[in-house]
Amino acid sequence: MNKADGQAVKRVAIVTGGNRGIGKEIARQLAAKGLQVIITSRDEGKGGLAVQELLADGLHVKLHVADVHEINDVARMMERIQSDYGRLDVLVNNAGIILDRGVSVLEVEESVVRATLETNFFGALRMTQASIPLMKLHHYGRIVNISSGLGAFELMQAGYGLKESSSAYRISKTMLNALTCLVSQDAAGTGIKVNAVCPGRVQTDMGGADAPLTVAEGADTAVWLATMEDDGPSGEYFRERQRIAW
Repeated sequence: MNKADGQAVKRVAIVTGGNRGIGKEIARQLAAKGLQVIITSRDEGKGGLAVQELLADGLHVKLHVADVHEINDVARMMERIQSDYGRLDVLVNNAGIILDRGVSVLEVEESVVRATLETNFFGALRMTQASIPLMKLHHYGRIVNISSGLGAFELMQAGYGLKESSSAYRISKTMLNALTCLVSQDAAGTGIKVNAVCPGRVQTDMGGADAPLTVAEGADTAVWLATMEDDGPSGEYFRERQRIAW
């Protein structure tokens, strides 16, 4: 919490795609730190189950049914948050899909690339553009983009993973990294900090049961960046709380 007019004010956070996996764990950890968390989900049933689970743990979490594909959904959500809370302090762009496991860039269908970018990049862009004005009201904001090492140029140049490439997914995460840099520059001096995270391979539906990291471990760096102090970094890329190359 922060202080306003001598009273404690609960910070407000949005976690997109927060109904499962890393997103749900990020929501859990942020709520445990005292934030009011709104998770978004396209599926009201699945989102509702996630919220019930978190509420049962005594956490302040609400659901907003929204599809980041739809600009009207995003606009309505921001109007509701402004009406209910008058502020937005944290945005975690977590919603993401992978549709082309093991498909080469020479073979991937354009429709698959477009569908992947619609969620993984354009969804984050819409949410960011809609969130910045609310963050500027209180000269404070933390935007965390959940990226992937598969989108890092350094690993692409080294040939990492290219034999089993998921080209559309990788391109989308490279674009998300670029968005991180550009928004950080445009938000300089406003109190808003923007960073990207590679959570590593995590035990989720996407990462697989044999992944080396638990969801709690995968969420840790994102939560750290979402709650960092004013002297923290912006425009950087992190894994396990350490800067990594783009």
